[in-house]
Amino acid sequence: MGRGIRGLMVGLLLLAAAMELRAAERPNILFILTDDQAPWALGLAGHPHASTPHLDALFRSGAYLVNSFTVTPVCSPSRASLISSRYGSEVGITDWIKPGEESALGLNPKLSTWPRLLQQSGYRTALIGKWHLGTEDRFHPTLLGYTNFMGLRGGGTSPANPKLEVDGVERPVRGLTTDILTDEAIRWLRLHQANDGPFALSLHYRAPHSAWLPVRESDWEPFDTLDPQIPKPDYPNLDTQRVKKMTREYLASVKGVDRNVGRLLEELKLQGYEKDTIVIFSSDHGYNMGHNGIWHKGNGHWVLTEPPAATSNIPRGQRPNMYDNSLRVPTCVRWPGVIPAGTVIHETISNLDWFPTIVELAGSRIPKGTIVRGHSLVPVLRGEAKSWDNDFYAEYSTKHQSHTHMRMYRTAEWKLIRDFLNSGRDELYDLRHDPAEQHNLIDSTDPEVPKVIANLHARILEQMRAINDPVLPLAEQR
Repeated sequence: MGRGIRGLMVGLLLLAAAMELRAAERPNILFILTDDQAPWALGLAGHPHASTPHLDALFRSGAYLVNSFTVTPVCSPSRASLISSRYGSEVGITDWIKPGEESALGLNPKLSTWPRLLQQSGYRTALIGKWHLGTEDRFHPTLLGYTNFMGLRGGGTSPANPKLEVDGVERPVRGLTTDILTDEAIRWLRLHQANDGPFALSLHYRAPHSAWLPVRESDWEPFDTLDPQIPKPDYPNLDTQRVKKMTREYLASVKGVDRNVGRLLEELKLQGYEKDTIVIFSSDHGYNMGHNGIWHKGNGHWVLTEPPAATSNIPRGQRPNMYDNSLRVPTCVRWPGVIPAGTVIHETISNLDWFPTIVELAGSRIPKGTIVRGHSLVPVLRGEAKSWDNDFYAEYSTKHQSHTHMRMYRTAEWKLIRDFLNSGRDELYDLRHDPAEQHNLIDSTDPEVPKVIANLHARILEQMRAINDPVLPLAEQR
């Protein structure tokens, strides 16, 4: 064999070894997303009744991101932002996709997504659980970067004996839905082989979305006879008994999630993946349970014995909102060997940030020209961020129970919410002195208030122009 050929072969072998080494160094990624989980629904957050020992341990084992938000506080647009780093108004998904009536609506498969970029760089990707970004075949998760899918394409199913897509066919599956999805995630991990490359597994629970019951008996037992504390029992006309009943059921559903997260993390350890896997936990949006007189999320419902009268665009009983309890999500990142246990991160982040963060964690690259609205959290997670913009912009145009065009700008001190479709619904909160957002200062006579409103309104318009928001013409009339 000639010296040149031998040299070429050695070079190829070294290149192959280097590629194998690089692949081995790339971490596995487990992304756990709950549905409707409030930031307060953790024992770690100080809730007196939340039973979440496994989640508390997970949050303490890495970084607890206490100022984590979603840019739209409802299922479908939040999930679109998570996977594409684009606002819902940019991709045509501004509210939850309604089954039957909106079958032609879904996330465009031509959009760049982080699962696809990871898949193209050698990751085996899977989504187990809720999709809610289009039910037609042309919007199938496997067309947007997931190698494997098992779960529900729509947004709703029952907490027990659900209909799920298994091996491409929808069929009934017996058992508790949260347990079934965890069983499938564990099965997928057991079938994964090292020569398949690193994995990126997304487990999207539907819990603790209502309906909350049934749950396993052991998950219900702590709440069966509980008389729970509720946020503001003296709120005028609050239906306290209903709030207490829903609180018991909601926390039982959260406990079911906690138990299953514990099972999954134990499986990671058993399979030897624990040290090589970055675990991310978050939710699609937050939740209200009697807070400010409502329950639910951004498309909230009054929980009052005498709700306010209907208006032309908002039916009686509805309270569309952009409260922090709807926007803030419980979030943590466990990155073995990099993030020290007990880290607490106070920088403001949003679900737009996951796309660039996960791509960087995986050692992949975002193609030139790709529009990405978020920013990589890697410097923040490593404790190396020299500066970080803690302002936060969000949007929500409701179109089902109500009709609104809400746009919001939040700083550490102030929060302005504009409804560009409905006059009289603007809100301003002084977050320094009123973090529970109980006192709307929009009509305050304080001389500082008009200046704050003008400043934040200008920032809202700036953001709307940057993303070519279709609501901009209405906003510019203000």
